[in-house]
Amino acid sequence: MHLPYGAKSGNLDTMGEKLTAGIDIGSLTADAAIMQGRESVVAYAIVPTGADSASAARAAYEQALAAVGLSTGDIAAVGATGYGRANVAFASRTITEITCHAAGARWLFPDARTVIDIGGQDSKVIRLGADGRVEDFVMNDKCAAGTGRFLEVMARSLETDVGALGELARLSSEGARITSTCTVFAESEVVAMVARGVPKEDIIKGLGESVADRIYGMSRRLRGEPPFVLTGGVAKNQGVAAALESRLGSTILIPEEPQIVGAIGAALLAADAMA
Repeated sequence: MHLPYGAKSGNLDTMGEKLTAGIDIGSLTADAAIMQGRESVVAYAIVPTGADSASAARAAYEQALAAVGLSTGDIAAVGATGYGRANVAFASRTITEITCHAAGARWLFPDARTVIDIGGQDSKVIRLGADGRVEDFVMNDKCAAGTGRFLEVMARSLETDVGALGELARLSSEGARITSTCTVFAESEVVAMVARGVPKEDIIKGLGESVADRIYGMSRRLRGEPPFVLTGGVAKNQGVAAALESRLGSTILIPEEPQIVGAIGAALLAADAMA
């Protein structure tokens, strides 16, 4: 699905719908999205959160504004979400992650019924009603298993860039089975497999399947149903997405830029608050 991202500077209709912004402060990245009403995302930016979430929020916001030649005075309202939302001093309102991911996913895919968000240090599954409202959710925020952090740790053990894991998984015909759900113990398993000469591609595929197993279990507990939408940085990992589709028995919808769905939702809800 082609999404209405990235209007070019000079083509932005500043006389149309009011502009709002959403800021999503996650554990690994700070994401900003600028929207024109409910029509389109006109700009976005993704920057590392680092140790100072307030500065990261400001940097992401300013980068998104600069991309289309806007200033803070052009923005009617700013919504903030994510674990660091309280640190976004320039926000008009703060909103929970669950609400924002639901709103963003539903705007992108109007028929969405289940949103799966796999972030840097937590993962969540959100069930939506026919009207798009959140009916229930489950969240894994106590353990790194099934998150982006889990894959980063494993990539480091395999001396591989985390961004290359999806492509490498496609080279494997059968993934190595990872039995541990704990990141520390799973890393020990990976090190032992490397020592035994298990092909790196098989280990990587097995890691993706391990993440998919974790998320599938959460979805089953929630009684998730299609259409499924996958968001967060791990959505860019083709191996995890394919393994999850296999377990769910359903196609998964993935946004063009899955990391900014929460920011989109925050911008939409900031606009709704002005109505």
